[in-house]
Amino acid sequence: MDRRRFILGAAALTLPAGPVWAESDSIRLRDLYEKNGDFTPLAQSREGTRLTVSGFMAPPLKADSNFFVLTKRPMAVCPFCETSADWPDDILAIYLKRTLQVEPFNVPLIARGTLELGDYRDPDTGFLSRVRLSDATVSRA
Repeated sequence: MDRRRFILGAAALTLPAGPVWAESDSIRLRDLYEKNGDFTPLAQSREGTRLTVSGFMAPPLKADSNFFVLTKRPMAVCPFCETSADWPDDILAIYLKRTLQVEPFNVPLIARGTLELGDYRDPDTGFLSRVRLSDATVSRA
């Protein structure tokens, strides 16, 4: 072993392990939908896998809830939708493992959960989502 290999090997041992999840697990909200509102091939191929998505918490529909809406940009009001045809292509329902801890609407967040596609109506609130992360965790970015 020469000196150069030894130094490179020692340097590699001192590097941090990196993020808890891989960069390839990240997806952007805009990568979920085609322009016509259909799900992208990427979204369809990632259905059922754990993903990481960044965004902002829209004000929750009710207190002590286990879900919220993640938005691309900060929103002071909730983008609640009546039908799946009205579902915006820049929001994502996040269903948490625990009761929601409300964050200010302008604080960037990172959500990680299992991607689910297709219409789902929440039995407690009547909220209709087309796409969501289930069994999710959230942290500040």
